[in-house]
Amino acid sequence: MSAASRAWLWLAAAGLLEIAWVALLKRTDGFTRPLPSLATAAAIALSFVCMSQSLRGLPMGTVYAVWTGIGAAGALAWGIAMEGEPAGVVRVLCVLMILAGVAGLKWAE
Repeated sequence: MSAASRAWLWLAAAGLLEIAWVALLKRTDGFTRPLPSLATAAAIALSFVCMSQSLRGLPMGTVYAVWTGIGAAGALAWGIAMEGEPAGVVRVLCVLMILAGVAGLKWAE
């Protein structure tokens, strides 16, 4: 596997962990609940470790944009699917535009 491919895999893992910590963050109740708070902190730390590994092979701007894009789209999807948040057309279209930008950064690589 090439270094660039490994970097993209690290970045995908970082993005998935970002979704996890955002979903867990809601469960912390303002960091007053110990177990969800520890799980959130662990997911944040692991996400940053994975993101730092991806920086070995990808530009910083690309890494940060893709990481936040995965997190934003994933958090919205989680909120709609698991938290009963509204799935309005405008919300979904806006996230699709974010994902199009993320895909564009991958294709521009």
